[in-house]
Amino acid sequence: MRALTEKQTPTRLKWASVLLPLLFTVSMVGHAEPAKKSDAKVDKLVPEVVTTKHRMTIQNQKISYQAISGETILEDDKGEPQASIFSITYLRDDVQDNSKRPVTFIFNGGPGSASLWLHMGLFGPKRVIVPGDAKDDGAAPYRIEANDYSLLDESDLVFIDPVGTGFSRALGEKKGADFWGVKEDVQSIAEFMRRWLIEHKRWNSPKYLAGESYGTTRAAALVDELQGGWTDISVNGVMLISSILDFSHARYQPGNNQPYIGFLPTMAATAFYHNKVSDGDKALGLEAFVEQARQFAIKDYALALLQGSRLSQSDYQSVRQQLARFTGLSESYLDRVNLRVSASRYTKELLRDQDLTVGRLDSRYTGKDYDSGGDSTDNDPSGYGIDGAYTAAIHQYLYEDLGVKLSRPFNVLSTDVNRGWNWNISGKQMHYVNVAPYLGQAQRENKDLRIFVGNGYFDFATPFFATENTFADNGIDNSRVTMHYYKAGHMMYVEPASLAQLVQDIRAFYHPNAAK
Repeated sequence: MRALTEKQTPTRLKWASVLLPLLFTVSMVGHAEPAKKSDAKVDKLVPEVVTTKHRMTIQNQKISYQAISGETILEDDKGEPQASIFSITYLRDDVQDNSKRPVTFIFNGGPGSASLWLHMGLFGPKRVIVPGDAKDDGAAPYRIEANDYSLLDESDLVFIDPVGTGFSRALGEKKGADFWGVKEDVQSIAEFMRRWLIEHKRWNSPKYLAGESYGTTRAAALVDELQGGWTDISVNGVMLISSILDFSHARYQPGNNQPYIGFLPTMAATAFYHNKVSDGDKALGLEAFVEQARQFAIKDYALALLQGSRLSQSDYQSVRQQLARFTGLSESYLDRVNLRVSASRYTKELLRDQDLTVGRLDSRYTGKDYDSGGDSTDNDPSGYGIDGAYTAAIHQYLYEDLGVKLSRPFNVLSTDVNRGWNWNISGKQMHYVNVAPYLGQAQRENKDLRIFVGNGYFDFATPFFATENTFADNGIDNSRVTMHYYKAGHMMYVEPASLAQLVQDIRAFYHPNAAK
């Protein structure tokens, strides 16, 4: 695809894509003026879009590609601007016919997060390097280098920042809150995708979605939005990295025992990593020990929680003893919490005798709080252990490599979006969001839809056993689901061995018939 000039670029639709290569040329730059409520006309909005060209080597293969970084203006049926979605598109330009080449739409979660994590950590042409051994990333300068693990050789890539994240924002009479909700969010992303497919003439290309964390929730809801009507955008595959689809598995509320069951194997993995298990259990190895924790969680532990006060004293003592074995916590502590340990309490309690906490996103990380006497951690050491590097990397990359000129703040993770999120999808006051049935229905109505699930053993944000329990139900055809596990946390790609295996697994996912 040749570079667009300012005159050639459509007024109402211009695409943006960030690029990190070795060669770089700016072919078009326009500037978007802030929309005013009184005169927010689409013909006065010229979205900024920058196209750059690059070459790089991936897996010993030399490729050339273009990056399109910028805004897409979404409009209502009267042509009034509603939102500006910032995206970065990577298109290989060394293939004769890209119509049948896959395109993958990628986003992170939060809700309220921009797509920089999957962009600069896994899929994109450049990667920021953070310590793989769960040490803090410190301060700049950070290593930002060509990403030999990039998936650009397999698929064209589109990184999307939803409204309120990155540079994306509401326009005209719209407010950010109009887009902040399970339903509202996917409606705007689906419209963006429709516009992208028109602009790039890719309606007949294989289409994939890739989301991380809440981005997996978005992906499942988005499949329903895309495939739920007669103007059907069928999806070939969905990649769920650190998945959460059924929020009953993550809400610690009286009467809901699901989280205690779903989080227990992650506690076992964490206790194993930090040497809080017996020598005999250590000798089993991580996978075998975790498997025993799974069986205990779904059987004896689940039955004990269900029985509540009906549990006999002897059974109570037996369960408490096993719970201490798998969690690394004392039986006296488990007594005080009535056999129910929340994730937030666990990350504070496990290494309390060492005056250390463990991470939520990745429990391999440890941190120090103001004091050791509290019930929860001051902050997440696996969050502040990487955010400095990723924030610096995306800004450096946007302005230096991609030539982006926007000067408004780039929202890495917006608390306003997160706190303002509308979780109501059923109209009922008391309910947990569960988008997993959307995937089951989508599979029933699309014989080619496959699902990839990547899990970190040390992830307390989206625990792997809760994901397994979700996929065991909800009408999902697990013959078209591939489940993978990595010895890292929520962002498993920060650990080198896990990154290499994850990329290998995703590459295989793009080729479902390779082994046949």
